[in-house]
Amino acid sequence: MKSSRQKSNSLRYLIIFLIIILSSTFAGIYYFLSKPSREVESKLPVYEPYDVSAELVDSTIQHVKKYHTIADFKLINQNGDTITEKDYDGKIYVADFFFTTCPSICPIMTANMADLQTMLKDDEHVKLLSHSVTPAIDSVPQLKKYALEKGVDDSKWNLVTGDKKQIYDLARKSYLAVKTDGDGGAYDMIHTENFILVDTQKRIRGFYDGTKEEDIEKLFNDIKSLEKEEGL
Repeated sequence: MKSSRQKSNSLRYLIIFLIIILSSTFAGIYYFLSKPSREVESKLPVYEPYDVSAELVDSTIQHVKKYHTIADFKLINQNGDTITEKDYDGKIYVADFFFTTCPSICPIMTANMADLQTMLKDDEHVKLLSHSVTPAIDSVPQLKKYALEKGVDDSKWNLVTGDKKQIYDLARKSYLAVKTDGDGGAYDMIHTENFILVDTQKRIRGFYDGTKEEDIEKLFNDIKSLEKEEGL
């Protein structure tokens, strides 16, 4: 039979063993509860002017590190309708800059935007917005012709023209997407291939190369992530 000392030692070892097990268990539970959820980890960044290449940002806002949002606007779409920021209230949207007579990257960008339109055709939370950088050339009839040729769904996608200075300011001070010498010529707004993802709070959440299919796929996936984040 075991002595009292042996029994005492066995009990002591058992208590130490239980303490180790319980400590490991509680440590595991604490780590699990304190670890950020996968959804939070995958949250899209919010882009500020300070984060973007200076050549795409107006010099007056290059220093801004927080609270940047898309400014209010008033433009005309392919149907001659007035389009403002209110048409995009509560919506996630994708914006870009183009012109209908562009022979280089614009046809590719427009085709990819049309593909994105198809991918999102049943998603009422997302809209598209394309700004002409040659508004004097891209009249309403010209935009309508282009829209019909490219399969634009008027309920989903606005092609807009209007005051050149307003579009220039939007490009440089809001969407951070155009580089230019600003000489006043018809083609002085040199747009990029960027598609810009904007959330329901009018914040920029991503930039994507509108000429690359892999970026369009990433954009689509990021839209879905953003919808979850926004509870849409």
